[in-house]
Amino acid sequence: MDNLLLILFLTAAASFFSTLILYLRSSSPSSSRSRRRSFTSQSHSHGLGQLPLGTLGWPIVGESLEFISCALTDRPESFMDKRRCMYGKVFKSHIFGTPTIVSTDAEVSKFVLQSDAKAFVPFYPKSLTELMGKSSILLINGGLQRRIHGLIGSFFKSADLKAQITRDMEKYIHKSMENWMQDQPIYIQDESKNIAFQVLVKALINLDPGEQMEILKKQFQEFISGLMSLPINIPGSQLYRSLQAKKKMARLIQEIIQSKRDGGMSNMNVPKDVIDVLMMNNASDQPLTDDLIADNMIDMMIPGEDSVPVLMTLAVKYLSDYPAALQQLTDENIKLKELKAQLGEPLSWSDYLSLPFTQNVITETLRMGNIIIGVMRKAMRDIEIKGYLIPKGWCFFAYFRSVHLDESNYEWPYQFNPWRWQDNKDISNSSFTPFGGGQRLCPGLDLARLEASIFLHHLVTQFRWVAEEDTVVNFPTVRMKRRMPIWVKKREDYKLT
Repeated sequence: MDNLLLILFLTAAASFFSTLILYLRSSSPSSSRSRRRSFTSQSHSHGLGQLPLGTLGWPIVGESLEFISCALTDRPESFMDKRRCMYGKVFKSHIFGTPTIVSTDAEVSKFVLQSDAKAFVPFYPKSLTELMGKSSILLINGGLQRRIHGLIGSFFKSADLKAQITRDMEKYIHKSMENWMQDQPIYIQDESKNIAFQVLVKALINLDPGEQMEILKKQFQEFISGLMSLPINIPGSQLYRSLQAKKKMARLIQEIIQSKRDGGMSNMNVPKDVIDVLMMNNASDQPLTDDLIADNMIDMMIPGEDSVPVLMTLAVKYLSDYPAALQQLTDENIKLKELKAQLGEPLSWSDYLSLPFTQNVITETLRMGNIIIGVMRKAMRDIEIKGYLIPKGWCFFAYFRSVHLDESNYEWPYQFNPWRWQDNKDISNSSFTPFGGGQRLCPGLDLARLEASIFLHHLVTQFRWVAEEDTVVNFPTVRMKRRMPIWVKKREDYKLT
């Protein structure tokens, strides 16, 4: 569930700047000097190990301004890389109002991500915690978090759900692509968002396209606007409107839960959605309330808005920029389509995932695109890792982007090269963490690959296209500046190369 971190940065930025304004109004030169001294003395007050090298910058401001200015460029990792050269792969900083240990060391990050709640807990800005609620899987820890995460993860890995996802993806893609016109641009980012959101909602609450889906979409857009708002909950504020939208969404989902309960859950053998999974495994000693289930269904809709659509969009972007990769991927998918046609069989979910070069393209897109640039944790006690001290109460920022673009891990890291993953190169090592890691590893990682595979298959086997110039924006979330416009032409025939 760490894919929410992208959205958190803007939330944190907004919160940080509001705090900064109040601070500047109330502070004096003498108080600034004393606060700066307190930062300096704090860094030497721990008995365990040594704090990593680095600087905490200015009081309150820290190094946030430089971090944001770098994040707005096409090389957002330059903030980290500069300090890595000066201080090493692990260093201290002060970002968004909190002292932070930043790690671009894959092994250190892996240790933290695999730690339990006694050592590290998720770190989120105040506005997000208020919007998500105390029962969100993003915030809870311990046995309850492991239980919910395990149930959802097992369901997302099931063959039944993958078959359902495949049918839904094919249906929604067909409905979308049948309306594509040759005389106007197709915005891939918009198309993929619409498809992915419908597929995810069907998997979560078994809701089909229709009036209720449109109402849910409208309320969801209002809800996610609050993720990027100031932490001010008064009537008229964005956070207030977002909380009201969430209440409306929760009522709709609770009605679905009650309808399922009235229909008799005892007769169900195979769950159709995540609600079914949680209701069928609702132990009496630790029951999951309807409020908890509804709130978590809403939280889990966020990847349908960001992560999966961005993966699809970036793949189209990189393929458009690298014709050789597009040619090989197209050949591979056309061969599969022709083979299944000869056999008179529809494509199954395993067919889509069986294409090695397509999977290499998706893997390389994840490495290059860095949809999840990092993960934040809060240290619950003083912890020493590889000689580095992480003080209690400090934020730990595992920054994946620098690892994925480190030339010591990947040759020519800024070049899109899906061939680097052939010959069964290990994608499970600590230098490749596109979905986070540890106990909070994104449970939908297999489904993200499946959805991207299906989308690319139907795109390249049905259309040729020319992409307009577009650029990747990395802050506050990864997206295309112009929504990735392409001009398509329906394929009449195709000759394998």
